[in-house]
Amino acid sequence: MTFVPFLIIPLILYNVFAFAFLGDGADPWSQTLLSINMVSGTEFKLSLGATLTLVALLLLFFEVLKSTRIGTITIWDHMLSTFVFVAYLLEFVLVAEAATDLFFVLTAIALVDLLAGFAVSLRTATRDVAIGGGDF
Repeated sequence: MTFVPFLIIPLILYNVFAFAFLGDGADPWSQTLLSINMVSGTEFKLSLGATLTLVALLLLFFEVLKSTRIGTITIWDHMLSTFVFVAYLLEFVLVAEAATDLFFVLTAIALVDLLAGFAVSLRTATRDVAIGGGDF
């Protein structure tokens, strides 16, 4: 389970809400989940779309932490992260319900995950390579 990309969770959640509610003409992402009166007198509203973005960013943090591991499981993790990004990209381009600004941001988060995962792994791998055979 540790090599399953966490960013598949926002993809699944988006599709559940998009196909359940967007077909009705309603926009589920603008629904307010939380409303708090601020000291300034204004009202803070947290929408479903912003919550999904926050969840994706939190999962991105854990994905970056996972990419610091060393071993063959990391290769599988990167391959699956690539597949998840391709799924985001294809759905964004081909599916009408995914042509939203929220889904575009989720796709960008998946791209950052993919690039950061490779960058961290490459950086970690270069530190493990010993050049030369002598003791210093």
